[in-house]
Amino acid sequence: MFKKFSLKEKNRIPRVLLLLLLMVAVVLGTTHCTPAEDSADTADTVDSGETEETGETTETTDTAETAEEGDGDVTLAILHFSVIEGTTWSGAHDRAGDRLAEKYDNLEYVFREEVGPDLTVPYAEELIADGADIVIGNAEFMGLPLQDITEQYPDVYFGSIIASDLSTERNFIRLFPRQYQALYLEGLIAGALTETGNIGIVSAFPSVQVIRRTNGFVLGVQDAAEMLGKDINIYVRYAGDWFLPPEERGIAETLISEYDVDVITQQTDSGSPLDVAVEQGIWFVGKDMDIVGFYGWADTDTVAVSFDTRWEVLYDQMINDFMAGEQNPETVLYLGMESSITLADGTELPTVDIMNDGNVGVDAISPAALPLIPQEILDLVEQRREQMINGEWDPFTEHAFISNGTGLELEGLPVPAAGEEVKPAGEEPTAEWLLSQFNFDLQGVTILE
Repeated sequence: MFKKFSLKEKNRIPRVLLLLLLMVAVVLGTTHCTPAEDSADTADTVDSGETEETGETTETTDTAETAEEGDGDVTLAILHFSVIEGTTWSGAHDRAGDRLAEKYDNLEYVFREEVGPDLTVPYAEELIADGADIVIGNAEFMGLPLQDITEQYPDVYFGSIIASDLSTERNFIRLFPRQYQALYLEGLIAGALTETGNIGIVSAFPSVQVIRRTNGFVLGVQDAAEMLGKDINIYVRYAGDWFLPPEERGIAETLISEYDVDVITQQTDSGSPLDVAVEQGIWFVGKDMDIVGFYGWADTDTVAVSFDTRWEVLYDQMINDFMAGEQNPETVLYLGMESSITLADGTELPTVDIMNDGNVGVDAISPAALPLIPQEILDLVEQRREQMINGEWDPFTEHAFISNGTGLELEGLPVPAAGEEVKPAGEEPTAEWLLSQFNFDLQGVTILE
């Protein structure tokens, strides 16, 4: 279940020598060690699950080393709220850690899986005792508790994903990618592909994060519909959480059988909606990762396109600030396609992009889907992608925001009435507004009960 100290195998192997030295010390009669010696020497020499689970907080303020104070090495620790294997969200974060460890010779990536909010702080403190310099909570609900220990560990960078809360500290950094940009491109493709005029979204639950991403997709669908003279319905039904395979399957089946959906996507994390798309022979649009190229889930006969998230772009900024000894790093990172990273092999990747079976851009569109998409849509996908990479265009600036009258009422922020124009076309919304106040669906969506 919970891994006590999960490390990649490539990071475990060099520590065999430390284990042998420890065994020699035991033979010579050294049978006890201080807590500091225990955290420094033994935690890295055992497999996950072998360390003693005490539940105690380790005092580490004076022992944690920063890159410039220690030997130049930096440890990135990611606390994953879910399992990694078979998930696109935590899978993308884990891939980011691996890629960064390959990029920097002096960087080690360590992680824990299935971390709930009650375990965030004790796990973080153990990792800090073992040398972690940057600690990330990869979901807001379990990342926010890190804020409580920022003053106790002033030389450590902490980070948490943003769902709607924007609280920060000097060394508590909040981050999220502008996934809506790639979702807009997906919407253009989905809008061109539907023949029944019905597109379905299996979603988790109403939140600013979910609503914002869905709205990016909706704008793309609506632009395709206008360009092609189509009448397209977009149906959304909530499962209630991120990972509920049976419920997600049921929703996908209902969208197809009762609403004649022939293109389906998701704002959930299980593979159930994709399974249903394969079984029913309809198009699927993926999220978070290139599910065909990276995981081998289904093939391009079903997956029309996915968007791929490169969390390493955001983590890379944190790592470089830390290595430079920056005491006051930027505390809200909201990066889009205009930002990128160069990997160890020389590949340059924007923060988000459409991707499928290892291909990007227009080439990411399924070979089976490509002939079904009018050239004018292909040209627009290519044009808008290039403009966003160059920082010249953004769907949320270009379009007006007209409320659907549905969404999530927040404290002091009711859902705008149906038909109300909340933002005019051509006005750029602030990052703060997009991240914490975009609480309404855009006009033209049907939210199913």
